[in-house]
Amino acid sequence: MGMVYNKLKEFKNKYPATIAWRMHKHAKVVEKYLNPGEEVRFAFPAQKGNSSLDFFSTFVVVLTNKRILLAQKRLLWGYTYLAITPDMFNDLTVSSGIIWGKLYIDTVKETVMLSNISKKGMDDIETEITEYMLAEKQKYANNVEGR
Repeated sequence: MGMVYNKLKEFKNKYPATIAWRMHKHAKVVEKYLNPGEEVRFAFPAQKGNSSLDFFSTFVVVLTNKRILLAQKRLLWGYTYLAITPDMFNDLTVSSGIIWGKLYIDTVKETVMLSNISKKGMDDIETEITEYMLAEKQKYANNVEGR
């Protein structure tokens, strides 16, 4: 089993209320797009979309040392893959309900909405993404200033 799937299992074991299906298949899509030297730092499953009633659109969200990757292996054929680089990242919004939380990743082009994530796991997700993006944006700003 790959590193992505192991990180997903780690999150799911820690926060079992998160709804997720077919994580192994989704993880294979991400692993296909990992670049040389890219390391998986954190991963979690979520439903892509704003509806708390949609239980069947599981995506995996993977934070690497270079970007945020989202992937879903479709049931019959094909897959969906999205990469968010630090220069495209704008903001992160966390919303918590009674049982599940929602996450909104605002990028230059779109807002990615993720739902049905264990409410208890939202703090870990927010910390991992925010700390990573702050560090990467600082590197990006330093490179732009140094030119």
